[in-house]
Amino acid sequence: MRCPFCRNPDSRVIDSREVEDGQAIRRRRSCPECSRRFTTVEESVLAVVKRSGVTEPFSRAKVVLGVRRACQGRPVNEDDLALLAQQVEENVRATGCAEISSQDVGVAILGPLRDLDEVAYLRFASVYRSFESFDDFEHEIGKVRSDRLAGPPPAERTAGPPGPDGVGLVGELHATVN
Repeated sequence: MRCPFCRNPDSRVIDSREVEDGQAIRRRRSCPECSRRFTTVEESVLAVVKRSGVTEPFSRAKVVLGVRRACQGRPVNEDDLALLAQQVEENVRATGCAEISSQDVGVAILGPLRDLDEVAYLRFASVYRSFESFDDFEHEIGKVRSDRLAGPPPAERTAGPPGPDGVGLVGELHATVN
């Protein structure tokens, strides 16, 4: 790392710390030539390869922008969108790949969005998967319904204070959704 003051090509690391929830490392450095100190931040870049072949850095803001359109008019707030974008980024980074296709980013969005809001999920899926007919919507709605009828995971069935039948409120809410 070159010293920003004297341009010496060498520097010594004095201190290193993780920042931004472990997404970057902050290093305090000292120049052996001019003895001045400076800070560098190292972060891994997750690249998204678009259909055209162009590569660009992953952007949570772009995830939020795309999902916000699907959530327009739905009871989804900005915090929900930010959490979804964070979850998508964590899932994509967990693959361990330095580059990921935009198609894979879309797949990573579908799961969390479906959990957040089913209508927004259908809107997003219709564009992302290029639905061309009513049958495409019908098929996707059928998958959502069958998953819902299968019931929530066991942990969700007992979440919340028990209702009159001893089942948690979350379980009751899932049971009353058509």
